[in-house]
Amino acid sequence: MARPVVAIVGRPNVGKSTIFNRLIGDRLAIVEDKPGITRDRIYGVSEWNGKPFSVIDTGGIEIDGDDVILKSIRMQAELAIEEADVIVFMCDAKSGLTQSDEEVAQILFRSGKPIVLAVNKVDNLGRHDEIYEFYSLGFGDPIPISGSHGTGIGDLLDAIVEILPELNDDEYDEDVIRVALIGRPNVGKSSLVNAILGEERVIVSDIAGTTRDAIDTPFEKDGQRYVLIDTAGMRKRGKVYETTEKYSVMRAMRAIERADVVLIVINGEEGIIDQDKHIAGYAYEAGKASLFVVNKWDVVDKDDKTMLQFDRKIRDHFLFMTYAPIVFLSAKTKSRLHKLLPVVQHVAEQHNLRVQTHLLNDVVSDAVAINPPPTDKGRRMRINYVTQVAVKPPTIVVFVNDPELMHFSYERYLENKIRGAFDFEGTPIRIFTRRKSDES
Repeated sequence: MARPVVAIVGRPNVGKSTIFNRLIGDRLAIVEDKPGITRDRIYGVSEWNGKPFSVIDTGGIEIDGDDVILKSIRMQAELAIEEADVIVFMCDAKSGLTQSDEEVAQILFRSGKPIVLAVNKVDNLGRHDEIYEFYSLGFGDPIPISGSHGTGIGDLLDAIVEILPELNDDEYDEDVIRVALIGRPNVGKSSLVNAILGEERVIVSDIAGTTRDAIDTPFEKDGQRYVLIDTAGMRKRGKVYETTEKYSVMRAMRAIERADVVLIVINGEEGIIDQDKHIAGYAYEAGKASLFVVNKWDVVDKDDKTMLQFDRKIRDHFLFMTYAPIVFLSAKTKSRLHKLLPVVQHVAEQHNLRVQTHLLNDVVSDAVAINPPPTDKGRRMRINYVTQVAVKPPTIVVFVNDPELMHFSYERYLENKIRGAFDFEGTPIRIFTRRKSDES
């Protein structure tokens, strides 16, 4: 199910990114040790009092074209408003209420969305009186906060979760595979959706999804039920939105959260660019089953080595997703389209695969016998036993004598051995190391 979305909106230099980092905490660096993920973060996950939510940092959005500050403010606010369930309107006590703040306020008023007014840079008690002028914005009590010192963040989170919408129960049966197509603009997502649905000609209905304005399209093929989840490429938008690549990440995240399988669509004619890695990285972080779809393969000049060479490029660029299969096709001509859904079904099964504990321990014991854990200052990690605790994604806990002795390279070695034994194609595996006494 999709988490509610909280957007941080405000004029430049009020500290939006600092507060964003405060809200998402250490999740900011959750996969920074994974090679190949290089991107600016504008989307994160937070939780307060048991309520999870996603956070959009509009401070990370750069608008192409005219470098006029009010135009930039308006664009950032509009992008966030469309996606958000709750908006944190950030102002700055140090510089006081400005015309730009009032411009943002007018946009937010028209949105009709719930607004939490936060005044940043209240770094000491002497500045507390400076928040009162912000009452004139009409959003109720301003919440004084300090991004640099962390004060007031708890009050801000209390105000946010108080007005968050409740999560809706998933409306689909467990055996339905929810598929999201993501990718930068103009890679052919819309054409691929139309090709899939046109090929099957078994659309059940168009129903409103749980994400704002999204359309879920259920269909069935060979006895397997699927749902295609709408993403940015499935609707025509204003030109200014289509040219804002980071906006596509926002929309993709909403679809990723609700999906079982994510199709990362790449333009075979243009090749791979950094934005492809940016978007794929979010699918990895969300723990979703994924596969690469190289579209427009019909217009690529090729010989008997072209597909293999492109395959290697994907593996080189997406080192953090070597488990994801690759399908080459053309949505326009429907060439190789028949190969797609069987792969989707396979990776969905692997995403939901649960391995019996004794089988898992046999594989890990053999792996340790072949390559024992290295020593650290004379101490060696001892693996007591291993168990799988969850699926979607498969999550494995390794109980050891000292978790600090688990080196990331040895964890990767264990993951490779587990994949070699049980497949898990198309899905990330989460491995956590715990001290044996933590079992209870």
